[in-house]
Amino acid sequence: MMQRQPLKSPCKPQMELDRISNLPCHVVEQILSCLPIREAVRTSVLSSKWRYKWAMVAHLVFDNHCLSPQNRTTFVNIVDHVLLLHIGPVHKFKLSNRDFLATSDIDRWFLHLSRSSIKEFILEIWKGNRYKMPSSLFSCQDMTHLELFNCLLRPPPTFKGFSRLKSLDLQHVTLAQDVFDNMVVRCPLLEKLTVMNFDGFTHLNIDAPNLQFFDVGGVFEDVNFKNTLNLAVVSIGLYEHVCNYQRRGPPGSSSHLLKFFAHLPRIQRLEIQSYFLKYLAIGTLPGKLPKPCLVLNYLSIRISFTDSDEILTAVCLLRSSPALQELEILVRPEDTTCAGTVNFQLDDNWNGPIARLRRVKINGISGTKPELEFIRLLLLGSPSLEKMTVKPASVTCGWEIVKKLLQYRRASVHAEIIYLDP
Repeated sequence: MMQRQPLKSPCKPQMELDRISNLPCHVVEQILSCLPIREAVRTSVLSSKWRYKWAMVAHLVFDNHCLSPQNRTTFVNIVDHVLLLHIGPVHKFKLSNRDFLATSDIDRWFLHLSRSSIKEFILEIWKGNRYKMPSSLFSCQDMTHLELFNCLLRPPPTFKGFSRLKSLDLQHVTLAQDVFDNMVVRCPLLEKLTVMNFDGFTHLNIDAPNLQFFDVGGVFEDVNFKNTLNLAVVSIGLYEHVCNYQRRGPPGSSSHLLKFFAHLPRIQRLEIQSYFLKYLAIGTLPGKLPKPCLVLNYLSIRISFTDSDEILTAVCLLRSSPALQELEILVRPEDTTCAGTVNFQLDDNWNGPIARLRRVKINGISGTKPELEFIRLLLLGSPSLEKMTVKPASVTCGWEIVKKLLQYRRASVHAEIIYLDP
């Protein structure tokens, strides 16, 4: 007599096939966090086991992907629905919808989030006036990353800073001078600071002992570093033109260049954008910094070769950067009414080689004498140079530049000059 085979459990093959459901909870949460919130919510129809998995996702991103063309649900209703059904803490909250006009709903949402130990908050308001941030923002002491776009900040008098904040990104913002100063100095763990297109304050007073990255662009009058010994990457652009008659002080006047580098002993990467080189040229220009930038390996400068002070400032930086390996020169077309007269020989100010310089990019030259003299001395004073890329401003001056480049002597036998058409 044949024996009956034991029945196989129908659950086993199903469990073997449904590998995603059997993943650890933190892995499932990570997968759901990578999906647009609309797609994450749709996983609730997969099975009863998946019904509320999306509601435990700690990272919530509300952007243009939340809305469906077939669904008439408003953006506000979507955020309300998700926050109402959400279970557990919210570690990251991002709100960035280009069609959303800021309303008081944001205050209500943030009040809810402030009770959830939020760590990352990103708010981008693309329409309307600056949005005044609610006072509940300044009570979030677990915050490690704060990013605001088109916002107005007026913290309450009781605000003592963000004790755990490591990254602060402020773009198109309005805040008073004392608010900005306190925002920086009262974030003792701050490592990354970005400030772009701001108003309400004119002095960039940076007092941050743990700061490593600083990116700023806007209209300001002064920049002061204090307790910034760990600052390694700086990108700074002054968007307002500074004419010579506004910046030349009497003989012996204080040097902006010396003041700027006094508290940057560990600077590794520096980008001088827009008109900031003019700012650095204010006051007495030293031939060389008293303390060289020993670890600066990348330097990008936007310069006008019609301004002798800018050229001398750039030369001073090159002479003070013994570890420099990569140099980028971006030529800025200048209004001659605000330009100085270039009537000196660069040889008198260019003492010593740039021993480690390997790569040079020069963009926007017109073939003027100061530009070509600068290139000639770079080739002559860079024994380790491997590649120099030159791109003129227009085709009209291209052939003359090529002829000059071919004539110049090179300290490096391996130096390759690459000419790029404009």
